[in-house]
Formats: sequence, C-alpha cells, structure tokens
Amino acid sequence: MDVSIVIPLLNEEESLPELCDWIDGVLSKSKLTYEVILVDDGSNDGSWAQIEALKGKFPQLRGIKFRRNYGKSAALHTGFGLAEGEVVFTMDADLQDSPEEIPEMRRMIVEEGFDVISGWKKKRYDPFLRKRVPTKLFNWAARKVSGIRLHDFNCGLKAYRLNVVKSVEVYGDMHRYIPVLAKGSGFTRIGEKVVQHQERKYGVTKFGMDRFVKGFLDLLTISFLIRFGKKPMHLFGALGTLMFIVGMGMALYLGIDKLVALIRHIPQRLIADSAFFYIGLTSMILGTLLFIGGFLGELVSRNAVERNRYEVEKEI
Repeated sequence: MDVSIVIPLLNEEESLPELCDWIDGVLSKSKLTYEVILVDDGSNDGSWAQIEALKGKFPQLRGIKFRRNYGKSAALHTGFGLAEGEVVFTMDADLQDSPEEIPEMRRMIVEEGFDVISGWKKKRYDPFLRKRVPTKLFNWAARKVSGIRLHDFNCGLKAYRLNVVKSVEVYGDMHRYIPVLAKGSGFTRIGEKVVQHQERKYGVTKFGMDRFVKGFLDLLTISFLIRFGKKPMHLFGALGTLMFIVGMGMALYLGIDKLVALIRHIPQRLIADSAFFYIGLTSMILGTLLFIGGFLGELVSRNAVERNRYEVEKEI
C-alpha cells in the first residue's frame, strides 16, 4: 500500500463526506493505493453514523470509535498502530488541510529520502491575535528548544515513513512534537513543505488558548525525556552536586570567618544571624535531595524494559 492517512476527529459530521470524496479524487488521479483511518475521539454528534455510511462507499476506509474523548495524541497513536502504508499521513478532519499536497509530500519521502515531511501553513486564515500570534511564539520556542528548523510544528498535515510512526510513542498532548520524537529515535532527515491552508467550512475549532500553555510544558517534558530519559543522574546529579558545593562553600566561609574572629578576639554575631548560613544550608539540603532524586531515577531506568532497546536501521 502506498499511503495510509490517519485522521483524528471530534464532532466533524458535516465535513467527513466532502473530505473522503476529496481524498479519493486526489489519490485515484495519482494512481496511489491507500487507506483512510478515521479515529472518532468520542464525538457526540453524528460523526460515527457518517463514518459507517461512508464505509459502504469507500472500501479503503477504516473507522475506530473511542468510548470517550481521549485527545488527539491517543487517536493518532491508535491510528499509527493500524497503518500499513509505505508513507503515513496525518491530517485534520475539518477540511483546513488539503489532500492535494499528499502526492508531492509522498514523493519527497520516497524519492528524496526524507523520514518526515511537515506541512508549513505559510499563509493562515486563523484569527490574528487569538491563534496566529501565539502560534508564531510557540513555533519560535519549539525551534530553539528542539533544534529542528520547522516553521510550523502545529500543522496537522505531516508525512512519515512507516517505520517512523511504528518507532515513536505518542501520548498526552505530544502529537505536535512527533518530529521531535522522531529525531530522538534517530530519524534525523526532517523536512517541510509549504501547504495550502483552508478556511474552516463547518463547525468550530476544538482548541483554545490553553493548548499553547500545555504545549510549552510538553516541549520541556519531551526535551528532558530525550536528553535525560535514560540517564537522569547526568542532570539531577550534576545540579545536586553543584548546589551542595555552593552550600558547603558558604558554610566553610562562615566557619573560617568565625574561627579567625575568635583567634583575633574580634566581636562577631552568631553564625545563625547571617543570611549566608540559611542560603548555604538550603543549598546543601536541595543538593542532597536532587542527588538522591537522580540516583532513584537511575534505579528506575536500570530496571526499565526498554533500557537496552535500540532501533536498528539496517543489517546485512
């Protein structure tokens, strides 16, 4: 199979028939064999009934319905588990992502050797202050932290080699960081393509401003997991040792200063009257706790099932 298209959806009853017709027209014209995996993430409208009806018209369609809303990452993870195409696409069900981009994005992966191609909505039709400005700030931060030079991490239209989606685990709200997860798994050939962005035709957006706050927190989480997930002592141990040394240095300074004052019979305040005493004590306590945290993290990591699981790309 040439192409798998994984489409998570929530209350998109009106757009589904038009979307499936559009996909079928583009891929049939391009003579590509394909499957469409629609994952209904707990819709409470007629989306599932629409999927059942469309299944009779499009035998390439597969449908999954969650009992409740689990989120986009869960829907994508489930779809990735079922995908069988050489190139796996993700796109939104709201008709804002154009299936016309699929043949060219597939060509970039198959012929140019990319592992991931991310769409870039260079011209957007979203509200300026509510979505476009926060999106620009978010993408700037994601580029700085991840080191991946993509302009649009939030774009739902992306293409992956099949082994990429089988190697990454998408959970929580990590769906926007699949390229970062892919890079962490060794798939470093990541590119992007300018794609057409459509105005929303039906329904309303399912995302609010809170997604940007969660997005920044998820970015920090995933960066930490990629860099220190299997070696937590490198972070916590280093920070703990540094803080302990700083605290110990302050304590030694106060102790030596007190000793010199006693030898020279210079009147002095109590050590506990100095702010440095409490700063040093707190630093040593926090340093010790961080070191213990890193040590416990190492124990957990050592006993993890995937500790020595590595992805082999080729073997002869």
